[in-house]
Amino acid sequence: MKLSVIICCYNEAATIQQVIQKTQRVHLGNGWEREIIVVDNCSTDGTRDLLRQINDPEIRVIFHERNMGKGMSIRSGIHHMTGDYMLIQDADKEYDPAEHPKFCRKVEETGATAVYGSRILGGHVKYEYKHAYWGVRLWTLATNLLFGSHLTDVGTGTKMVRGDIAKSLNLTLNGFNLEFELTNKVLLAGFDIEEVDIDYDPRTYAEGKKITIRDGLTILFTMLRDRLGMTPVFKQGTAVKTKEIVQNT
Repeated sequence: MKLSVIICCYNEAATIQQVIQKTQRVHLGNGWEREIIVVDNCSTDGTRDLLRQINDPEIRVIFHERNMGKGMSIRSGIHHMTGDYMLIQDADKEYDPAEHPKFCRKVEETGATAVYGSRILGGHVKYEYKHAYWGVRLWTLATNLLFGSHLTDVGTGTKMVRGDIAKSLNLTLNGFNLEFELTNKVLLAGFDIEEVDIDYDPRTYAEGKKITIRDGLTILFTMLRDRLGMTPVFKQGTAVKTKEIVQNT
């Protein structure tokens, strides 16, 4: 199987090369191949200059001509991916690419449509800010109540989803809340989300952390919007087989 690793970056000159190198060094397991799609969201700190130097057949770099938000970067990556599964990898060092094989093994063991990394399952919860911890707890509780899931960490940055499903979902958002729209619509489509424990090395706002309390409120609105069916789950014209039915929209 083929894994498409989508790395979204905005002003990550200090870390982007290390993250790409660490991603390439990882052995996913027998039977897995990989492509890396780096999406630069109009960085202004020299990140783009570093990315222009890449000449590697495993890596494809996409440059946005203006800053359109992390969600649009993920959507660009999904549009260009060719893998059986896609995996979102942040361009900072909060999440370690060395854990990607855990996701691949979970797919092999369960045939999962989606696998999320949980910072809770391992029992070593680390957050720089109390509001970040309680925000994730609130988002996770809301997701489980609204969509009937049993997740422990819906705010995780490392998400793996089957490629055909990711491409068929009607993803409409451009900001951080796109990652929650993705979760909402995977669940609304009738698919379960498996979890694997992962480590987490949080960074501070001074180090470049970008998500804010305002984003948290937008995320809660996104959950309510999707639960109320205010946007279609699938793109128009797609036919995706869920556990129970075939959705034609």
